[in-house]
Amino acid sequence: MFLFDRLFTKFMREGQLTVIGPSGKTRVYGQPCADRPALTIRLADNATSRAIALNPALGAGEAFMDGRLTIEQGDIRRLVDLVTHNLRWERDNPVRFALWRQASIAAKFDQINYARRSKRNVAHHYDLDDRLYDLFLDPHRQYSCAYWDEGVTTLEAAQEAKLAHIAAKLALKPGQRVLDIGCGWGGLARYIHKVSGAEVLGVTLSEEQLKYARAETQRQGLSDKVKFELIDYRSLSGQFDRIVSVGMFEHVGLPHYRQFFDKVESLLKTDGVALLHTIARADGPGATDPWTAKYIFPGGYSPALSQIVPAIERSWMWITDIEVLRLHYAKTIRCWYDRCAAQEADITALYDARFFRMWMFYLAAAECAFNNDGHMNVQVQMTKRRDALPLTRNYIHAAEQQFRGA
Repeated sequence: MFLFDRLFTKFMREGQLTVIGPSGKTRVYGQPCADRPALTIRLADNATSRAIALNPALGAGEAFMDGRLTIEQGDIRRLVDLVTHNLRWERDNPVRFALWRQASIAAKFDQINYARRSKRNVAHHYDLDDRLYDLFLDPHRQYSCAYWDEGVTTLEAAQEAKLAHIAAKLALKPGQRVLDIGCGWGGLARYIHKVSGAEVLGVTLSEEQLKYARAETQRQGLSDKVKFELIDYRSLSGQFDRIVSVGMFEHVGLPHYRQFFDKVESLLKTDGVALLHTIARADGPGATDPWTAKYIFPGGYSPALSQIVPAIERSWMWITDIEVLRLHYAKTIRCWYDRCAAQEADITALYDARFFRMWMFYLAAAECAFNNDGHMNVQVQMTKRRDALPLTRNYIHAAEQQFRGA
């Protein structure tokens, strides 16, 4: 327990954590805090405390999954929030930077996503049982940051608002051809066609998502206008009036950013518009934590704008609009967490108790990345011509209101 004790004594300041060690001895870290209820955890053995001390994210995540770290008072979301709050992104927090330095080394290799590896990485997360996603997603199956506009109080309304927000930024017109890179289960593609009449091609590397997207599109009678293919974006050809990508760029990998935007530029018509919606970092270039890279998103990385923008510049595209969504994803993930917590029996029946604990740790950590760390969402709008869009953003608001009433 020596290394564990040294680490938690050093950084735990706001909030109180009681740790019951393997011998039954109790140690209290931090001070009571009105904003964060006191928590109590139990560690099964000295190997667990050592693993957490040497690699907090990986050690704690695996210990919780395996039942070697149990929560006697509180829950996993409150525990992760307490720890990450004390390690939050602020100028004067040297412990945070020391802990993340070790992750950046392994991340450099993990971000190399060749076509075959990309498909395997996607299958790792998105080819899970469809019934799992039905338990916590909205009817559009939007597995990305919602848009919590004023007056929006439910996940369903927030995801509907996100679709309208994105569609409005694309300046859609009937008869256009739209490409959706990383189309998921096809919700955005179907929405774009319904509000604009445009023809849409969605591409994915997930076989399970492809099956659902095609079946649901056929059920809605849209198969002649909305189509889906199992193909890597790098293999695409042709020309599109509009290109959109939501929640896929995190899987591109830093070494492939130039390739991604060069491909978007080559597929986009001269007067076309492209929109990228992705998780990003306010705190500059970083690394995916080792637990998430191992169990949730192998090959995944959320970039800083300073890593995205140079690749766009070199592709000879104009950045015509950037919007930063700061706490929108935290609110979205909180809804997912609450819904999954309420569906523990069903999720455990689909997989097992270890998977359920893994999933809850993932959602808790993801929410806290936006609440306490430097994570945010950005929407980057791009064109090939400086005059491809109106000079002000008024057209976005007008179209958004129209789509929400559709």
